[in-house]
Amino acid sequence: MVQRTLLLASASQSRQMLLKDAGIDFKVIWQTADESACDWNLPLESLVKQIAIRKMEHVIMPEGKEGDIHYVLTADTLTQDFHGAIHGKPVDRADALKKLKAVRDGARVGTAFCLDKKKFIENSWQTINRQVRFVVAECFFDVPDAWLETYFKLEHDLGASAGMRIEGFGFLFLKSIKGSYTTIVGLPLFELRQALEKVGFFNA
Repeated sequence: MVQRTLLLASASQSRQMLLKDAGIDFKVIWQTADESACDWNLPLESLVKQIAIRKMEHVIMPEGKEGDIHYVLTADTLTQDFHGAIHGKPVDRADALKKLKAVRDGARVGTAFCLDKKKFIENSWQTINRQVRFVVAECFFDVPDAWLETYFKLEHDLGASAGMRIEGFGFLFLKSIKGSYTTIVGLPLFELRQALEKVGFFNA
C-alpha cells in the first residue's frame, strides 16, 4: 500500500484527529465557500452533500505542473433534532445553549464528504474522479443544566455541529449511539476508506 498525502480542506480539529488516528497522512488547505448560499430548506442528506460539494468547488489548490495528481477532501456535518430542525455550528454561547437543549431528546447527525482525484491538465486542476458519500447516525447527548457552564468552559471551541462535542469531556454526556461514531465526530472513516480505495489513493 502506497502512503500518499491527502489534501484536507477543513480546519476541524476533530477531523484532523480522526485522520491522524487512522494513519492517513494529510495536509490542510483552505476553501472559501459561503455555506449560507446553500438551500437550507433541503432535507438533511441533500443539504449536507450540497455544502460538501460547494466546499470542493471553492478549495484553494496548490500550484501544479502538467500531470500532477492530488487527492482532495471536503466534509460537512449537520445535526437534526427529533423535532425536525437542522442545526449547524452555534454562532455564540446563547445559540449553543439553545441547540444543546434541542437535541436532549435525541438527534440525527449527518456527515457528507466529497473526495476528488484531481489532475493538472493544460494549466488547471481538473477532477478526474469524484466520490460523494453521506452517512447518518443517531445519538443521545444530554448536558444537564447544572453542567452547562462547565461544559462551555472546557469546550470553549463551539465549532461542533449543534455544539455537541462527543469526544473528550463530552463522553460524560453521551448516553448512546446508533450507527457510526466517527460520523458524529465529523468524518465517517469506514466510508472514507472505501472511497479512497475507489480513487486509487492506496494503489502502487
